[in-house]
Amino acid sequence: MEVSGFPTSSDIYLEVEGRKVAVVQSYMAKASKTSQSVEAFGESEPVAILPGQTQYSLTLKRLYATDEAISDGINFYDLADFSLVICKPDRKVIYSGCQWGSIAEEGQLGAMVAESVNVLAAKRMEVAA
Repeated sequence: MEVSGFPTSSDIYLEVEGRKVAVVQSYMAKASKTSQSVEAFGESEPVAILPGQTQYSLTLKRLYATDEAISDGINFYDLADFSLVICKPDRKVIYSGCQWGSIAEEGQLGAMVAESVNVLAAKRMEVAA
């Protein structure tokens, strides 16, 4: 029996209004949920846990602006309400409604690159490829 593991990403990029504006070398995604326990008088443990909202936190490494985005004068600091698209062999994972939280840069002559960008996303969805 062959073990195939997780499908790997073949393409990772940022999209604004349907246009690819930057490619991303790597990412780390984390989902967290705020839940609330329901306590009852006299009980030593909660009687239920109510699910809360899910928040998606992403760390993107080595973002390169596309040639078209550079010619349009893209500025990573001005990006708002963008999407992160992760293409896998069998599906696409799309984080939408994104806002950046922090940007760390390390520059090289002639390169438009952001080393690390922390992003919060409003939604996550998967679509068949």
